[in-house]
Amino acid sequence: MVHRLDLVDVFGTRPFSGNPLAVVTDATDLDTDDMLAITRWLNLSETTFLLPPTRPEADYRVRIFTLSGELPFAGHPTLGTCHTWLTQNGRPRDPRRIVQECGAGLVEIRRGTDGGLAFAAPPLLRSGKPTDAELDEALDLLGIGRDAVVDARWIDNGPGWLGIMLGSAEAVLALEPRRGHPRKIDVGVVGAHPKGAEAAFELRAFFSDHRGLIVEDPVTGSLNASVAGWLYDTGRANGPYRAAQGTRLGRAGRVDVDRDGRGRIWIGGSTRTMVEGRTVFPLVSARANRAA
Repeated sequence: MVHRLDLVDVFGTRPFSGNPLAVVTDATDLDTDDMLAITRWLNLSETTFLLPPTRPEADYRVRIFTLSGELPFAGHPTLGTCHTWLTQNGRPRDPRRIVQECGAGLVEIRRGTDGGLAFAAPPLLRSGKPTDAELDEALDLLGIGRDAVVDARWIDNGPGWLGIMLGSAEAVLALEPRRGHPRKIDVGVVGAHPKGAEAAFELRAFFSDHRGLIVEDPVTGSLNASVAGWLYDTGRANGPYRAAQGTRLGRAGRVDVDRDGRGRIWIGGSTRTMVEGRTVFPLVSARANRAA
């Protein structure tokens, strides 16, 4: 079966400035090994696979893969996959919202007034203070001491984020993390820009890939979602704000954050299809070769 493959830029302020996502459509004939092999070959931070929903409330289902394996939820794949589904004539059951089914359950998505998309942040899977050993491991990765830390908290909504708050955006941008780590780790760092700056906060996201190398993600919706809850809960943010990410990578990612009257946090940004294509060989043949 031939598949359509789109490359979508998510959260970029201009073309090719955000986080790229590969979206494979009509993926019903692909198994988990196929999806992981495709993801690793494309070598992007995430690749998603569009499938029919299994729950009556959902408009579509998505499986989200990193180079290390499958995730129950991730932010920029949620917006990028929804963008592709809509551009391929997807019609939501409710015109006011789109409902995505993923490993974390149902995620609500809405259209923004500027043409972008926003998702409702899912609940945390893990919260609370890290242990001393967990904090020291993250700080060793980042190459900083405890005196640089303003706050630290588990903010895991799927990928596994441990959040580290520094005293300023400048301190966040100055980080030079280690290039490798002996086990899986996901660390998100946040610091505030001065008042009046174009963005209120600067974020960076570091995670280990399947080879144990540390990768910096250009713009991370899941991290921005969990950081937003942290900032609102502690009074460091009140109304809507904009966050910057990807600066050290030469990207211009911007994430728009808001909290509605029901207390739900919305994470939004731009989505653009940059490349449209199709596979030129039946990907399912990989499964047949493994069975032979």
